[in-house]
Amino acid sequence: MSRIGKQKIKIPSGVKVNIQSDVFNFEGPKGKLSHKLPKGVTAKVESDHIVVSKDNSVENSGALYGLTRTLLANCVHGVHAGYTKGLEINGVGYRAAVQGQNLNLTLGFSHPVIFTLPQGITGKVDQNTKVTITGADKQLVGSVCAKIKGIKPVEPYQGKGIRYAGEYVRKKAGKAAGAGK
Repeated sequence: MSRIGKQKIKIPSGVKVNIQSDVFNFEGPKGKLSHKLPKGVTAKVESDHIVVSKDNSVENSGALYGLTRTLLANCVHGVHAGYTKGLEINGVGYRAAVQGQNLNLTLGFSHPVIFTLPQGITGKVDQNTKVTITGADKQLVGSVCAKIKGIKPVEPYQGKGIRYAGEYVRKKAGKAAGAGK
């Protein structure tokens, strides 16, 4: 039995939970999210907590039990406090700027790259090289950061490119001069 699935999810003040059959709708200061419960897993609201339970007669309900509890907890945290992820841009002349819902990236290509941020995601740029992505949906924030990072991944010889904030990229040694003699 999942230890995570047994834990209750505390609903903070300011977060509204609405249940329609097997769909949970969350509304809070950072936005709105919804999550559909899988077959074999049920959840109910008891005072200021959400309790998740499983039906042992349904196949794979045990596998989805802890996952469902975690996804519901992520929705509650997302609409209450939101999620933030940082990116760093390294390289001479590499920079970023936010223009409305577009992230304008200059990354050494012959043209600037314009990345459109999806609805519910906001971007902020500090010092032209530090990009902060925020939103209520944890999965969407991570996916957007991964797509932005994929535009120009860090190359291992000079360290140029886009990396997560605090990420360490191991550098490789280049060719040694006269190594073949």
